[in-house]
Amino acid sequence: MAWRRRLDRLLRRRPKAAPGEDRISALPDDLLLLVLRRLDTRAALGTGVLSRRWAGLPRELATLDLRVSDVLPPRYQRWLLHHRDIYSKGTFVLYRPRLARHKFMPNMTRYERRAMRAFTRSVEGLLAAGARRRVSRLRLEFFTTRNTGCIDRLISQAMDDWGVDDLEVIARPTFYQQTVHTFPSHGLCEEPGASRLRSLKLGCCVIPRRLHRYGALTRVVLQDVAESPPSAYENVLDSCPQLQVVHLNSCLCNRDAVMLLDAPESQIRELVVDNCVIGSVWLRDLPNLEHLASMGTRLCFESDSVPCLRQWHLARRHGIEVEGFRQLLRRHLELNQFVEHTRDITDLIIRFTGPDRWIVPSSSPSSLLPNLRRLLVADVPSSWDVSWPRALLEMAPSLETFHIHIASCMEEPNNEEIISWHPTKLRQNRLKEFVMAGFQGAERQIYLVKFVMEVCTALRRVAMFRNGHAQDKGHWDWEMVTQQHSWTQEEKDATLNQIMGAVSSAAAPVQVVLG
Repeated sequence: MAWRRRLDRLLRRRPKAAPGEDRISALPDDLLLLVLRRLDTRAALGTGVLSRRWAGLPRELATLDLRVSDVLPPRYQRWLLHHRDIYSKGTFVLYRPRLARHKFMPNMTRYERRAMRAFTRSVEGLLAAGARRRVSRLRLEFFTTRNTGCIDRLISQAMDDWGVDDLEVIARPTFYQQTVHTFPSHGLCEEPGASRLRSLKLGCCVIPRRLHRYGALTRVVLQDVAESPPSAYENVLDSCPQLQVVHLNSCLCNRDAVMLLDAPESQIRELVVDNCVIGSVWLRDLPNLEHLASMGTRLCFESDSVPCLRQWHLARRHGIEVEGFRQLLRRHLELNQFVEHTRDITDLIIRFTGPDRWIVPSSSPSSLLPNLRRLLVADVPSSWDVSWPRALLEMAPSLETFHIHIASCMEEPNNEEIISWHPTKLRQNRLKEFVMAGFQGAERQIYLVKFVMEVCTALRRVAMFRNGHAQDKGHWDWEMVTQQHSWTQEEKDATLNQIMGAVSSAAAPVQVVLG
């Protein structure tokens, strides 16, 4: 073929490399650094021993990413999956003593020990090189053992000498010992006041000393942090003047403790409190807070404590499933307790769950959400009276998008928990789209759809999907993911006959979708 003959001629014309000639080293520095950035950090640092030409190149890497998981063999992951599989199937009672003593414990600890030896050798080699570097990002992942002193020295040197402004430290507990990493008495580095650190993420660590003295910090993420008093968190939020983003994920405090966030000079714009073990978090004064997510953690507001709040993701679960105590400890909370101090929010995601419905409409309803534009009520148990979000619609005269997801559960609906709604003359003139995922045609689902179509005069689209869910896009946005269901003509006619009579006479034609 002609193209093959041309290719052969081109290959014959190319000069052949002389024996021992290193053409890769002849490439310009920019191309070689491009190659190094695509390697894991341990491999990239190892290229310095190839030749003098390569020796100085690793010093130019702006990001150092050292992870013990890169050293662990695939066999370790298989053992770990095997262990989880046994626990997930509930057979650990039979297998645990034998496997833990003779298989899992020896094998897992051997792999972890070998991986940490290789990891610490890499860290010590990096420190021993004594090279002048300029590193902007340092990421470390390691097992919590007794031999982590070199890791603390690397962190300190990176912050004091290399100018790191983005630090991530993730400590992994070993297979047999659930421990956390403790930093030295001086904290992360010797001179916190002179540090350029702007972003910090800590996982499975004790909050380091003097963290509140890092004045350049703009972003802090604390995850699985060891039990600390609320004051340890309060000092950081109060004392870092440039702090704008704070995420607290699965952090531990005393179950009866109260964390008070009173920082009138704070620049915090984004706060996430996700499943933290603490009595409550009290927001007294965060004047610039715009985005808030509180999942599984009790949050309290004072009047005018968050005047700039615009987006809120609220998830709460109440109740216990143990029969006998279930009815005894049941309680109801009014909706206004949650939204009475958040009048300016425009986007709201609510996830209220539990074995029994515990949320009730306000005894004195009013327009507590006058600026709300987008609303998602997700994971509503199918055993609840799913019409309860009507209370939110009545509070939000400016609502334009209303999505609800009903989650299927094994519990049967409790007729004693049906809400007795009073007749209303409400007319909502802004809502354009109403979507319900998890629609099964149940009585209270039909009631909510009919109510929306009756009172919303600007409604353009009503969609009811049997299969679907709300997929989070970050903490404050979502997408309704649905699957088409094959409705019979009889089912369609029966459903449409129930809801179409409720369309407001003043409304424009509404597109009704059954999926």
